[in-house]
Amino acid sequence: MRETRFKFEARAVAASCAPSGSARHRNALAAAPVPAKPCGAAAGALRSRGTSGAPSRRIAPARSRNRARPLAAPGLQRGTSTSIRKPMWGNRMSDQTPRAGLPLVLLAGDSPEDTHWLRSLLEPAGYAVLREPSGRYALERARGTEPDVVIVDAELPDMAGVELCRLLRADPRVSSSTPLLLAFREHASREQRTAALRAGAWECIAPPHEADEILLKIGAYVRAKLDADRARAEGLLDPLTGLYNRQGLARRARELGSQAFREHGALACVVIALDVEPAAPGTENAGHLVVRCVHALKSSARLSDVVGRLSPTEFAVLAPGTDAAGARRLAERLASTVQASASAVPAPAADPGAQPSPPLRVRCGYEAVANVGYAPIEPVDLLVRASTALRTGRAEGGNWLRRFDDGAATPPAP
Repeated sequence: MRETRFKFEARAVAASCAPSGSARHRNALAAAPVPAKPCGAAAGALRSRGTSGAPSRRIAPARSRNRARPLAAPGLQRGTSTSIRKPMWGNRMSDQTPRAGLPLVLLAGDSPEDTHWLRSLLEPAGYAVLREPSGRYALERARGTEPDVVIVDAELPDMAGVELCRLLRADPRVSSSTPLLLAFREHASREQRTAALRAGAWECIAPPHEADEILLKIGAYVRAKLDADRARAEGLLDPLTGLYNRQGLARRARELGSQAFREHGALACVVIALDVEPAAPGTENAGHLVVRCVHALKSSARLSDVVGRLSPTEFAVLAPGTDAAGARRLAERLASTVQASASAVPAPAADPGAQPSPPLRVRCGYEAVANVGYAPIEPVDLLVRASTALRTGRAEGGNWLRRFDDGAATPPAP
């Protein structure tokens, strides 16, 4: 077989060297055997090499043949539905990847073996991955590169992974919307997961690993982060609290209203007013008290709720899928959490004789629509009506909770 191939190539070279149309050229072509038509794997190999028989110049990822096979993720079995899928180099962007450029993932871990499985999972899915070997280097990198998600190994050489999460979350140069994930090498206990969440982590990754689940969660977190960045860039967020401002609330109201209209769902709005007493000597000032109340408001709202700031002491909550009864319960829960946070403000440590701030008075107004598909109201009008209810609505729940009254005058839209 090798001899036949050699003779065929030699005659082909002779034919190419002879003048076209000469007797030598015709004889060389006639003597050259006609190669058999390839089939199966041979045909595929020939197509991949091109018509000339030389390898095509298609770009492929560089791989070392002498490199050892990477270790599988702890708890992730090969050959099962939970194993890491091989890279699909022809289609790097999958349905699990946010469609906003190439998201940047920062990996904090000193052991390449323990972080390689994450890199091999994320890069084929369309993520750019950076790795730093220590917590200190990862903190510096996060400050300078603004990653879209940070994945921290629970065991770092210079600090615990939980401590790095705490430093990242407290650093003003790292966006508060940046998702933090803590990766455990072994099964994580309930206490470890709770400590990670308290430190600011959004998610804990622990064996056994589900590759698709991890990609879907990271994709959802990155999309939320990109949405927050876009809103901040477009001026839809309040710079002091990080909540939506009036323009942001109006836009989100239209989006939630469109969704509720298609689904014939309910939509409610609750507006909360904080009546803050003037600060007495030795007590916490009103600004710090409002900041504490904002944190309580964020923690007590549901994940589906949209929270915004209408004025320095007035806040609005848009609640999809919530009717009038649900809006009352939501207002009661929010008011209770805010009041508890305000009453728990300690006296300044510098003055042992100082008194805590007086109890905060909370007022709420609300409006709700049971079926937006049939209600003759614009979603933005819910904001207007709930804000009006604070002052002129029907009193409910001891005069601190009011619902919109149709007979009252309606102020301009926010």
